[in-house]
Amino acid sequence: MTTWPALALMIAAQTGDPAALFVDPQPVAIEGYGDDAMEPFISRDGRYLFFNSRPDAPNTELHYAEAVDGRWRHRGFVQGVNTPALDAVASLDRAQTFYFISTRSYEQSLSTVYRGRFDAGVVSGIELVPGISLLTPGQVNFDIDISSDGDWLYFVDSLMTPSGPVTADLSVARRRGSGFQRAEQSAALLAAINTADLEYAPAVTSDGLTLLYTRAIRVPLDVGIYAAFRKRRDLPFSAGVRLSALTGFVEAASFTPDENSIYFHKLDGDRFVIYRARRP
Repeated sequence: MTTWPALALMIAAQTGDPAALFVDPQPVAIEGYGDDAMEPFISRDGRYLFFNSRPDAPNTELHYAEAVDGRWRHRGFVQGVNTPALDAVASLDRAQTFYFISTRSYEQSLSTVYRGRFDAGVVSGIELVPGISLLTPGQVNFDIDISSDGDWLYFVDSLMTPSGPVTADLSVARRRGSGFQRAEQSAALLAAINTADLEYAPAVTSDGLTLLYTRAIRVPLDVGIYAAFRKRRDLPFSAGVRLSALTGFVEAASFTPDENSIYFHKLDGDRFVIYRARRP
């Protein structure tokens, strides 16, 4: 089977454009839902699409849709996870452990990464994920992606102020017992990706060799989705290549189960809409 780094080299050789990994972005219809939709994630079996409302809404909440006859049908809120705080950024491993971001206890715990057991639209046994937070006031983890096997958690370290993030860099932790431990080589693995700009919204392929992320350049504002590659899991990722077909204000890519397409959100006018782009 062709690996993602090999695929990138093939496309570069054929088109001269290594950024053409995903093309033809099209809006995704969610039957029964017409509000903002952000941070898409598709369950490993392809049955559910998770997303959240916009983060500047009075109450940011997690929703889900179900695949019905080739279409997405809104099923309402993800039960058990939403609070009056911000609840967003779903991710799910093959064992049905549901990870998400919530600010519900930040003032007490200085932590935002939670998990629980997902079953048919309901999450139970919700708990903080140990080993992720730096436990430093002002430092916030605001994006996550769990590997399909549940062994690696990619996340964002950010210095946050009332006006928004001052810094945002990707980090990675490895499962240790019931929790996670930041990988000793995390900074080295992601050194070519993290910059003085904001890097966030990680999404990794099942083989751990391709990483998608969002980069925001602040002055002038320029937001895009990038891809980075490596040949083995113990090697650092390459510098990111911007996906040139994904234009406009685009963020938060996520792979479909077969990894032949990605979902992401885009600002269309004054509303965020989920889009899908396919592999050439």
